[in-house]
Amino acid sequence: MMKAMGMAAKQAAKKLALLGTGEKNALLDAISANLLARTPEILEANANDRKNAEEAGLSPALIDRLLLNEGRIASMVEGLKTVRDLEDPVGIVKEMRTLPNGLQVGKKSVPLGVVGIIYESRPNVTIDTAALCLKSGNALILRGGKEAIFSNKILVSIVQDSLEALGYDRTFVQLIEDLSYETAGEFMRLHEYVDVLIPRGSAKLISRVVREATVPVIETGVGNCHVYVDDSADFDMALSIILNAKTQRTGVCNAMESLLVHGAVAESFLPLLESALTAHGVTVYADEEARAIVPVFEAATEEDYATEYLDLKMSLKVVKDLPEAMAHIERYGTGHSEAILTANYAHAMTFLQEVDAAAVYVNASTRFTDGSELGMGMEMGISTQKLHARGPVGLKELTTSKYIIFGSGQIRK
Repeated sequence: MMKAMGMAAKQAAKKLALLGTGEKNALLDAISANLLARTPEILEANANDRKNAEEAGLSPALIDRLLLNEGRIASMVEGLKTVRDLEDPVGIVKEMRTLPNGLQVGKKSVPLGVVGIIYESRPNVTIDTAALCLKSGNALILRGGKEAIFSNKILVSIVQDSLEALGYDRTFVQLIEDLSYETAGEFMRLHEYVDVLIPRGSAKLISRVVREATVPVIETGVGNCHVYVDDSADFDMALSIILNAKTQRTGVCNAMESLLVHGAVAESFLPLLESALTAHGVTVYADEEARAIVPVFEAATEEDYATEYLDLKMSLKVVKDLPEAMAHIERYGTGHSEAILTANYAHAMTFLQEVDAAAVYVNASTRFTDGSELGMGMEMGISTQKLHARGPVGLKELTTSKYIIFGSGQIRK
């Protein structure tokens, strides 16, 4: 089955690569219209998924990741429109130059070919990835989690029906409905047909894909994201950013999981922080110095500082200065998103220069590490690796390049 899907995707990729911008944009418009027209079907399918998730005992944060409602469907449609309006990343010729022998050499952007994604929960990823792959000329094979199977099936059906209505092959976008462990392994080893594989989900899932795949992998990262409150930070701004980063949505990779506070402001800032976090139901696991100031904080363990909670929980540590904060981030961070809250320009520039992460912020919430928030419309995931793509994986990151050379009879001597 997987070989057949791979072969179909390979053939589909050849056809997709030849589509013009107008044709691809028309596809995205058709998908947008059909998502709105078939919203009742989507909501019914999603209700089945959420019912099963509740019966399986999934946490509220994970169920929130699974949720589709009219607002989130509208957001998907808005994302489709944004992607439609972005520059087509395919066919751009750059670095064209003439060599001394008269050869004209340039680089042209081309699709990757067949993109595979293995993901959990978040059925909006189905539409996000389909839109990005279609606009960038890539065929797509999706393998979602069992918790979102009903939602994913209806969403892929809508995409495929939109393709078919415009005269295109349904295999431009395919969904693996066999959710067995073994089939996932076959997908990871489909190197003859799949050009790149993107895992998006838990640390366990990402680790397995990186470990077992023979297909090249763009590794999306676990988000143990930190916010550091420097000694010059504005308290009101800091509290606002921290609450947003931690509580606006807890079950996402760009949510804050660990807070670092400069020792010079800990005694005045931590009581304010405790009051704000308690009002939002956040449990704090803190070091001894912080607990001496706010005894109601829970005692932190080494494991707490390395944990991506995806819940209303967080770790906290008081640090003596900026170098200690950056050392803590280097030790426990996952290279996703890190933020400093400061009025000190030199500290801000040091943080930007020395903290090694896909996204580094000064005086802003880590929740902005998202393709839609950064003007990319949608994303395949947040890459924390350094080869080819880093940060939100959008249209440009779904292309590669090939050299094009124009000659007039030159031969190598």
